[in-house]
Amino acid sequence: MEKINLYIESIIEQLGLSETLIQPAKGVVFIILLILLSVLANWVAKHIILVVVRKLVKKSKTSWDDIMLEKKVFHRLSHLAPVMVIYWIGPAFMADFPQMINYIYLASDLYILLMILIVFYALIDSVGGIYNQYEISRTKPIKGYLQGIKIIAGMVAGIYFLSILLDRSPLYFFTGLGAVMAILLLVFRDTILGFVAGVQVSTNNLVQIGDWIEMPRYGADGDVIDISLHTVLIRNFDRTITTIPTYALVSESFKNWRGMVQTGGRRIMRDVYIDINTIKFCDKKMLEKYEQVNILQDYIKERKKEIEDYNQKYQVDTGIVANGRRMTNIGTFRAYITRYLQKHPKIHKELICMVRQMPPTEKGVALQVYAFTNDINWVNYEGIQADIFDHILSVASFFELKVFQFPAELNVNFNDEKPSENPEVVSKQ
Repeated sequence: MEKINLYIESIIEQLGLSETLIQPAKGVVFIILLILLSVLANWVAKHIILVVVRKLVKKSKTSWDDIMLEKKVFHRLSHLAPVMVIYWIGPAFMADFPQMINYIYLASDLYILLMILIVFYALIDSVGGIYNQYEISRTKPIKGYLQGIKIIAGMVAGIYFLSILLDRSPLYFFTGLGAVMAILLLVFRDTILGFVAGVQVSTNNLVQIGDWIEMPRYGADGDVIDISLHTVLIRNFDRTITTIPTYALVSESFKNWRGMVQTGGRRIMRDVYIDINTIKFCDKKMLEKYEQVNILQDYIKERKKEIEDYNQKYQVDTGIVANGRRMTNIGTFRAYITRYLQKHPKIHKELICMVRQMPPTEKGVALQVYAFTNDINWVNYEGIQADIFDHILSVASFFELKVFQFPAELNVNFNDEKPSENPEVVSKQ
């Protein structure tokens, strides 16, 4: 290295510069040489070493190194090569410039600290990518924790950055944190809330990636696609994306449809309103007609025998309609729908299936179908539900029942605007 210094000095002296300019010129030449060596080191790191690393990674059978390559861990490590050259060779070149060496060391330390932080961030991203390969990542996401670690690492790096820049001990800045803790709590309020909420969400398994959740307040109705420290991303069924604060999952209520997916059944709960004026007792002719229906044959026989035994036991005068027990068309219709659902191939056999009568309203008597389909796909579910009610509405007349609807003259188009009181506007309408 001394020979190089002497050689450079001799070249500068041959240029015929004055003695006052020789030393500054020498410093400029050394800086240029350091820059060239740094550029060379950077080129070697990126075009030789990094290329070899990529080939080795592709040949390896493990996947974690592929993720590290994807997250640019090795690429960011290559940025350390130039500063290492300056850090190791600089003092030898700049021995005659102690003040400049201090500045070079200062800049190098700051650059190394920055690169270490960037590499650490890439490693954290790699950990997240490796973890996401496992099934447990759906139920126990750690993205919020990793983001919290990044924030802490950034704060520590910031303290060391100031320590190097101001030539103070890091303890000086760490002890000063207590005085500004209230301000930090205010600044990082959402971060702290998000971290705590993330812990609760993960511990209690409230939400998983892929869950269908509803939060009407935020207009969210779709699948969870990401859970981070601050936000939860939901892809709605209209393909829009809703962003919800993570802590809202703990502080507010929401509906999670995960149970539906796990049980494999999607609920049908819909009413059919029967006109009360069409409800009546079944006569002999009606019962004979209903008995011809395959799924009602056993029911009709059992009910007829049960009613006959009851009336005979209590010596009921069946000549009067109000006496004793009788079958009704709406009751028979309800039994028909129940058996129809039980035999339907798309109705879940292990979940509740019933048809219940709801309290009468101004719309009539409601028969509510409460059952679960064995296909939870939305499109398929709607088709199954529509087919079932198509059949129910069509077969109601067979039981001499009418499905209630408002008379035509009372129908109201609720989408119409309120008529204007201005005669001219009314005449135009």
